[in-house]
Amino acid sequence: MAWDEWERLKAESAERNTTHMRLNGLDDGNGGRGGAGTGSESGTRGDLRVSQKSLAALGDAAYQLFGHLERDGKHAKAASASAATGLKADFDVGRALSHVVDRWEAQVRTVLDACAHISNHLEYSNTAHRKDDEHALTAISKISELDAGFDDRDQRR
Repeated sequence: MAWDEWERLKAESAERNTTHMRLNGLDDGNGGRGGAGTGSESGTRGDLRVSQKSLAALGDAAYQLFGHLERDGKHAKAASASAATGLKADFDVGRALSHVVDRWEAQVRTVLDACAHISNHLEYSNTAHRKDDEHALTAISKISELDAGFDDRDQRR
């Protein structure tokens, strides 16, 4: 978001005399928060949603890319390095080819690192969110047990 856009949004909000700005949701046109399933575009507006299945698929794709790139990204290194060494003595292209081999290796390592980071981060996120969900479920279960206890006490009076 550009600074001038931010300033325009603040001014529009001040004109409506609102007491706060909402940056984490869509306005449904009635001053309320829009969400998925609101409006005529059901499921296309509102909060970001992601499933564990889609996270797992992204993590798997990154892991597979890592494996293929690690194997296939280096297969021409030996032949290219050998050719560069042989050509260096007589031609400038040997030095250039050696430079290309070095740059290629650096780029392959960079992409491998990125794939590993993506895969590891998605696995971590999946585990962390699963633990958060379990914690929330446990807390809600305890609240319902507590409510039931109060209901039993009220019925005994």
